Amino acid sequence: FRGRAFSVEQPVRDFRAFGFNDRASSVVVQNGRWEVCENTDFSGACVVLRRGNYASLRGMGLNDQLSSARRLNGRRTDFIEAPPPLTTPAYEYRRRSEEQVFQAPVTSVRMVVGAPSERCWVEHERSSNRNDAVGAGVLGALLGGVIGHQLGDGRDLATVGGAVAGAAVGASVGANIGGDRGYGPGRDVRRCTSVPSAVPAYWDVSYVFRGVPHQLQMNSEPGPTINVNYRGEPRQ
Repeated sequence: FRGRAFSVEQPVRDFRAFGFNDRASSVVVQNGRWEVCENTDFSGACVVLRRGNYASLRGMGLNDQLSSARRLNGRRTDFIEAPPPLTTPAYEYRRRSEEQVFQAPVTSVRMVVGAPSERCWVEHERSSNRNDAVGAGVLGALLGGVIGHQLGDGRDLATVGGAVAGAAVGASVGANIGGDRGYGPGRDVRRCTSVPSAVPAYWDVSYVFRGVPHQLQMNSEPGPTINVNYRGEPRQ
């Protein structure tokens, strides 16, 4: 919020007419939602800025890139909204002309990181065919019983022995249906997990001026002191 300022109240198709093409580095939206674009006639990469203060356009990839802007039509839904603006009215912290500033000691700083991101990958999950193996074992037992009955010439002992042998053969066949471990071909499964962000979103800062505690949020880490006016209000 420093340097030359340029105000927009109506749609502007080309910032060159105002000598401000590809020069914007920060934005203040006082009301409504505004679509800002890197090219003229609201083309190219565009984002929508809601009411608030955007101290830097660098994170949006639009620093020194804006060429057109217009207030968003409430009926439109095909837009990309920019990240939330600063919760602190940073624009109001600009040092006024000839305003005296003082150094206030910072008492605490807490970094607040952004929202977690999602990391996904694909795993190959092998499906179990053990039921098929059991079914093959039962079939083997029945076949073995028939064979045993024929070989035993009707004697119960041979029939039982044939059934046990048939079950063993059937189970062996079932194990080989899906390979040595009894598993089928399987399927690809997409899995995701939440990964904590390490990127700071803002800093919660506490300071004291003339015995009165104050607190604010900043988009960069402060030093041991911050600038304030005679009322203890931050100044940049």
